Amino acid sequence: MVTICTVLQPPERPRIDAAGDGCFATLHAESLREALTVARRRPVDAVVISVHRCRGETLPAVARLVREFPAIPAVALVSHYDREATETLLRLGASGVRSAVDCTAPDGWRRLRELVGHPASPVASRILARLSPALADASPESRLFFEAIARLAPALSTVRALARHLRVRPSTLMSRFHRAAIPSPKAYLAGMRLLHASYLFLNPGLSVSDVAYRMDYSSPQSLGRHLRAVLGVTAGEFRRRFPFDVALARYVDLLVTPYREPLRAFHAFNAGLWDQGPNAAAVSPVSRAG
Repeated sequence: MVTICTVLQPPERPRIDAAGDGCFATLHAESLREALTVARRRPVDAVVISVHRCRGETLPAVARLVREFPAIPAVALVSHYDREATETLLRLGASGVRSAVDCTAPDGWRRLRELVGHPASPVASRILARLSPALADASPESRLFFEAIARLAPALSTVRALARHLRVRPSTLMSRFHRAAIPSPKAYLAGMRLLHASYLFLNPGLSVSDVAYRMDYSSPQSLGRHLRAVLGVTAGEFRRRFPFDVALARYVDLLVTPYREPLRAFHAFNAGLWDQGPNAAAVSPVSRAG
């Protein structure tokens, strides 16, 4: 479920809740300052700001939100017209807000659902768009594995948790990767978690502590230890040296491209006739993955 943070007038809140039913969940902030805090502490896919809550003194906070969280789209909402709405909308545009929705129009709420219900470039979509060409000849189970970790890496910190989601025993999963002569599921998962961290670091408003919290590390020190073990760098160096596009290219170059051949025949969930008996071929990898 997509999550949006809002800064709205009280009468606008139930209307956006109704518009988002089945499409997005809302977190209502009382102020732009609170919205900044929410963006640091919670996974937020978009911020919707009512032009009727933005007066002159609040516009610097809007500019800060856009500046510190460029990966989170900001949307201006117009729910009724008054003499200040048009001017405020122009000033929001000057502050960096690039999208606006007029909900006085008949299709306004539908337009809002389309705009924030499908964020332009969520991290999993960007990762999978880059991985797909490299996995063009891979087996369906290989592609299913990468899709799962691309989407779930922030919430899955261990191979045991990943195996539980995929409905495979951890020892079985690790053994199949080993026999296929490809990197371990731990290596793929750890690298994917760092891709998500790198994407979060695109937002200058997120500190190392914020990213560690969002990625479910026990502490900023735990994130730092992970980075030193995997890349030999500190969190600050990682932020500077491995922006998202660089980190993503590195992941593909090191963990996917060199293993195209074994990934063609790799069966992470259904190991084949020799491993699971004469009826193994009848088992769908998708059904086994849940």
